[in-house]
Amino acid sequence: MLNICELFKSIQGESTHAGRVCAFVRLSGCNLNCSYCDTQYAFERGTPRHLDEIVRDVEGLECELVEITGGEPLLQDETPELCERLLSAGHTVLVETNGSLDITRLPRGCIRIVDIKCPGSGMEGSFLAGNIEALGGCDECKTVLCDKRDFEWALAFVRTHRLHEKCVVLFTPAHGMLEPRQLAEWILQSNAPVRLGLQLHKVIWGNRKGV
Repeated sequence: MLNICELFKSIQGESTHAGRVCAFVRLSGCNLNCSYCDTQYAFERGTPRHLDEIVRDVEGLECELVEITGGEPLLQDETPELCERLLSAGHTVLVETNGSLDITRLPRGCIRIVDIKCPGSGMEGSFLAGNIEALGGCDECKTVLCDKRDFEWALAFVRTHRLHEKCVVLFTPAHGMLEPRQLAEWILQSNAPVRLGLQLHKVIWGNRKGV
């Protein structure tokens, strides 16, 4: 059983898969409380669902790409098994995690999108150091930035740990807090070895649930 917050089809708004049709499985519960969190409704317990039901509903959406997100999906013990079932069914599986828990629990074949929390999130220091060594070339790191201090902190983190040599790194402006143009200018000025990430679903639909 997994506690599900919502399950829906939308345009993937983030990561290097942005723009693709994607099925989203949002799991309930989180161990962090970021200042810019836009899914606090996922902190609630959610609806317990059998894995068979979840896989069936995902299949009904007819999407090759599936993202398991939260909340924090690694808080639930059966998340790796759901990943296994979706991979076995031929899906490309993305798992977005806040970086505070061990990503090696996820099965080989998952694309792990690991958040790095900056000072502006209020959750600085939550990143599990062992996850750096676990990153592979198919994984991605993402950091949400609130201001120039976050940018400088995140860039130092990337360069210190040479994250850009391990996987794709995306810098994303916190919606309503940092203008994309400003972040783009900082990236240009510093020749940052990262990609600018925009939340396409918010550009299209605004800050809504289920998109």
